[in-house]
Amino acid sequence: MASDSIKQAQAVTVSLKELIDGAISFDTLTEAFGPSSLGIIVVKDLDSRFQQLRAQVLSNASYLAALSNDELESLTSPAAKYLVGWSCGKETLRSGHFDTLKGSYYVNCAFYQDPSLKGAPSEGFPEFPEYTAPNVWPDVEKLPTFRSGLEELCTLIIDTAVLVARACDQYAETNIEGYQAGYLEKVVKSSLTTKARLLHYFPTTDNANVGTADGNADAAGGDDDWCATHLDHGCLTGLTSAMFVDEDASPPLPASSTGPLPELPASPDPKAGLYIQSRTGEVVKVNIPKDCLAFQTGETLQLITKGKFRAVPHFVKGAKVPPGKGRIARNTLAVFTQPNLGESVEEGKSFADFAKEVVERTY
Repeated sequence: MASDSIKQAQAVTVSLKELIDGAISFDTLTEAFGPSSLGIIVVKDLDSRFQQLRAQVLSNASYLAALSNDELESLTSPAAKYLVGWSCGKETLRSGHFDTLKGSYYVNCAFYQDPSLKGAPSEGFPEFPEYTAPNVWPDVEKLPTFRSGLEELCTLIIDTAVLVARACDQYAETNIEGYQAGYLEKVVKSSLTTKARLLHYFPTTDNANVGTADGNADAAGGDDDWCATHLDHGCLTGLTSAMFVDEDASPPLPASSTGPLPELPASPDPKAGLYIQSRTGEVVKVNIPKDCLAFQTGETLQLITKGKFRAVPHFVKGAKVPPGKGRIARNTLAVFTQPNLGESVEEGKSFADFAKEVVERTY
């Protein structure tokens, strides 16, 4: 679909207090996650600490990407198929196209259960290092708030995901025959495999040659140049709003990475950002306010709820800025809440089985 015809959509929004009080109606959940939905819900009125953490963690994505190639290489984990630590150009989201327009920093969030854990326990899954390999962290002298800020923000996001999962359980227990009471909340709350992905979308330097490996537009009309159209494969994906930074005006020098970078009030390209393909095939842009979190449905949630809640295709469109108008980067954080590796997601299939299928076709 051509970008000129993209429409703006308003995501269903609830307050943190409504989630805590269990006051989310089934109609609201159906509107957010059901068969005719956008598959996303926005949570407002978060803890006051959230905005400080968001600014610091997303700034750290730019500081990280500014490290030398040697330093970044030392933060990669080939044994984990680059799903721990730094990754760039290792992922294929289109046939034959390696994604080089963004860098990712992956963290296994087993610390949510036990701060001493560096990854999911390998017992029973010795050949699945994507989840069991230990986390790697940048030098604290270079990036002093990187680890502490990321762990604290991920914890806040997972805590909120637990509340969203509880609301989903209330719906599922009433509307899905044989649904196990409290199942999704248990999965999210007890997971040792939840994975965070801190994302740095590099400034687009050649607007005439983005979209595919050879510069040709793809089925999305070349719009998904910063992150190709895909489904998340977990349960609920927690998303911060994006931070847009002009890296010409505010160079992210790691030696000075003690505070948040100046954030642009909005993308200089209003068409840049997160897009969702609706159930009717229409592509719509969805904005997440800076003081809110969003939660998006994944394929595992679709399996768990037998299709009552549906995963949605989505992509990220890059900021196209005229020459001389700055180098605009986009930073964001996604936290993929996922079942433990041995947890069943459908009859005869564990989450490990399902996740291996996704990894094999993507990396």
